[in-house]
Amino acid sequence: MNMSFSYSPGDVIAPAIDWLNTNFHPLFAAISLIVETILDVLLSVLSVLPAWALIAVIALLGWKLATWRIALLVVGTLGFCWLMGLWEATLQTIALVLLAVFLSITIAFPLGIWAARNKRAEAALRPVLDIMQTVPPWVYLVPAVIIFSLGRTPALIATVVYGTPPMLRLTTLALNQVPKSFLELGEALGAPRLTTLFKIELPIAKPTLLVGLNQCILLSLAMVVLAGLVGAGGLGAEVTRGLTRMELGVGLRAGLSIVAVALLFDRLSQAALNRPIGKR
Repeated sequence: MNMSFSYSPGDVIAPAIDWLNTNFHPLFAAISLIVETILDVLLSVLSVLPAWALIAVIALLGWKLATWRIALLVVGTLGFCWLMGLWEATLQTIALVLLAVFLSITIAFPLGIWAARNKRAEAALRPVLDIMQTVPPWVYLVPAVIIFSLGRTPALIATVVYGTPPMLRLTTLALNQVPKSFLELGEALGAPRLTTLFKIELPIAKPTLLVGLNQCILLSLAMVVLAGLVGAGGLGAEVTRGLTRMELGVGLRAGLSIVAVALLFDRLSQAALNRPIGKR
């Protein structure tokens, strides 16, 4: 007689999710409302100006932050999205990524500082981060969809989960790499810990922190296709439409627009954070 044994974690997780959905539905509805409201406000702000005017404003900002080359990059990337007829979808994606990156940094930065200060905390966070980066996004997206239904909220949750680990790891690494002699100098001068952090540690750790921010932005943008699959709209929805309808042109336009937005975020963030203090 052949005997087989099988076990499904879903047999345990599914009842727990059902219980949460039944008993905490008002809380989840409130969270979803808050997320939708913030995204709508961001989208409204981005949509105040016509496309050409917004491109001009961002190009001027890029010129002030860096050089005329960054301004040309802004015109080229956003202009491409506009000419492809994907301006509204591009703004939806930008709003989602802006909020996701902000939340990822808000979570990862203090936890990274804590892990750098506390080796037990670092050891406890390491397996959690390993799981977050190893498990396919679908695994934690499914319960998010069950709880929050289809829309931008589960997409945002998946994006934040996907983008937080690299920022957290590199924040911890950056602070751990600060030479002890500089920390001892701060202590010798009687500087408080916060002063030492902001005046000594963060400036020295800045290059590695920029890498973490870059990875957070790019991984967040990598999730926009998945966001489109769960009804979040944006460029991801256009890619999904191209795949489901076998329309190569639609998928290619949306895919290249995602690349353009990624270049825009990458260069603008680096220009802003690398700008010398006091530069006019």
